[in-house]
Amino acid sequence: MLKKTMHSEWFRILTLLAGTLLAAFAINTFITPQHLYSGGLLGLCQLIREGLDGIFGLKVESFDIAAVLFQLTNIPLFFLAWKTMGRTFSAGFILSTVVYTAALLLIPVPEKPLLENTLASCLVGGILNGAGNGIVLACSGSIGGIGVLWLYFSKRWGFSVGHIHMVYSAALCGTFFVLFDPETAIYSSLFAVVTSMYMDRTHLQNISVQALVVTKGDVGEMTRSIIRDTRHDVTYWEGFGAYTGDGVHILCVCLTKYELDQLNRCVRAQDPHAFITVQEGVHIKGNFNRHLT
Repeated sequence: MLKKTMHSEWFRILTLLAGTLLAAFAINTFITPQHLYSGGLLGLCQLIREGLDGIFGLKVESFDIAAVLFQLTNIPLFFLAWKTMGRTFSAGFILSTVVYTAALLLIPVPEKPLLENTLASCLVGGILNGAGNGIVLACSGSIGGIGVLWLYFSKRWGFSVGHIHMVYSAALCGTFFVLFDPETAIYSSLFAVVTSMYMDRTHLQNISVQALVVTKGDVGEMTRSIIRDTRHDVTYWEGFGAYTGDGVHILCVCLTKYELDQLNRCVRAQDPHAFITVQEGVHIKGNFNRHLT
């Protein structure tokens, strides 16, 4: 369902907004009431908020100053997104960041945790937050923050967005461990890990696959269609079916799991009886164009 909506502009925007609200809901409902901290840029802004309160006694009761700091620090990151990620991503970046900040300020924080157990709050909050972030990324957007840098690194060097986020969050939670109590740091780290795992699960553009297509159809038209629609090159060779002895064409394509539907449509349009195998989680090095936006 998610992949189908991405081909409609309005559905994509609505899905992006839903993912943004889901992530903000997870923070305000499950993490903030437990007095835990988020990862990413929001976690850094929360750390600055605590520093302003502890050092200067600057505390605003009417709203969360961390959300305002989050919005302000996203301004230079927007220009990075505009320069390196394209207009579509930049538009999604602005929309999701503004809505996320507004949601953090407007969604009421329960006086008592919805789930009394801190571990349960971390797991549920991490799942919802990671899924929300992954949905936004799949919709060619980003809930602002350092995730823009993670996307840039992923596009340039092929790293997993979730893995980079996990390393950064571990360093941030290490700071929490030094400044606050160990329990807060441990649970905040757990929340970051669960968020990263579900972000990668939802953000299908992170998952590389290798597809092998065995066909008797027009290989020339099929390869042109695949290259045009997926923007990935094709390697093919001739083979023989061991049972029938008939000649077949074998096509090899490296792409992401997000693009499998496009590949399948290209192949079925030329040969409805083509045989396709897919290997997930392959490690791709070298000249591979990863389309994240």
